[in-house]
Amino acid sequence: MSTGERLSDALYGLGWSSVRKLPEPVAVRLGRVIADLAWKQRGKGVQRLEANYARVVPGATPERLAELSRAGMRSYLRYWMESFRLPAWSRERVSAGFDPKDLHHLTDGLASGQGVVLALPHMANYDLAGAWVTTELQTRFTTVAERLKPETLYDRFVAYREGLGMEVLPHSGGSAFGTLARRLRDGGLVCLVADRDLSASGVEVDFFGERARMPAGPALLAQQTGALLLPVTLWYDDSPVMQGQVHPPVEVPGSGTRAEKTSVMTQALADAFATGIAGHPEDWHMLQRLWLADLDPAKGPS
Repeated sequence: MSTGERLSDALYGLGWSSVRKLPEPVAVRLGRVIADLAWKQRGKGVQRLEANYARVVPGATPERLAELSRAGMRSYLRYWMESFRLPAWSRERVSAGFDPKDLHHLTDGLASGQGVVLALPHMANYDLAGAWVTTELQTRFTTVAERLKPETLYDRFVAYREGLGMEVLPHSGGSAFGTLARRLRDGGLVCLVADRDLSASGVEVDFFGERARMPAGPALLAQQTGALLLPVTLWYDDSPVMQGQVHPPVEVPGSGTRAEKTSVMTQALADAFATGIAGHPEDWHMLQRLWLADLDPAKGPS
């Protein structure tokens, strides 16, 4: 393990062990202070966040983009502060911490027994949304996680999410898709963050007027298992309660090849994500390159 990897693991460990013990108002203030310091440093992540917001809010002035990136960093650190503290929250605090709209799309789908795929962008706090599902709806679900370096850091993330009631599969390796399909055929719930393709072999979509790649997995799972595919977007307001929207189901086209159907369905997901992101751009935590025009073909996403 490199020195940098050991440092990353130690810092995340400190966050999970220390931040969770802070009173909530103190943690909120700490997150805002750290966010503002990071924003003032103008590192690569902040610069990329602003560049991404420039596509989401076309015509925004440099001053407006700076405001958005500052708000975006505050939202991002709110996510981390909540996540560090989430394992210590009571069931009542978790249940009161999320207010999803049009939840009937999800509950009706689960009641039908056909299985449900929830697809989300990197907005607000999807871990809190997941904890709410396992707590308020008393429904376990399966998800995947990108393998992080060092392995001990990945293990921390897996243990953290499993502690919230999730089944976590590694993103790498060929067995994840088969396991997800089995869960869905059994009438289960699968939740996938699906606005950034990590394999460089995803589906090209139009996203805010430019081409990007998004994962094919959600659409393929829905086609192969008959599961319902539901886009979900999340955002924060000025309250301690995270907001959310469960969008109408993405239908499987009645004709076309599997690739053609996957393309249509993934574009529908991208459109739903774009609607949510356009309404709350500061809560979209995309600090990496996303659009094809920004990617180095030799390196893939970064």
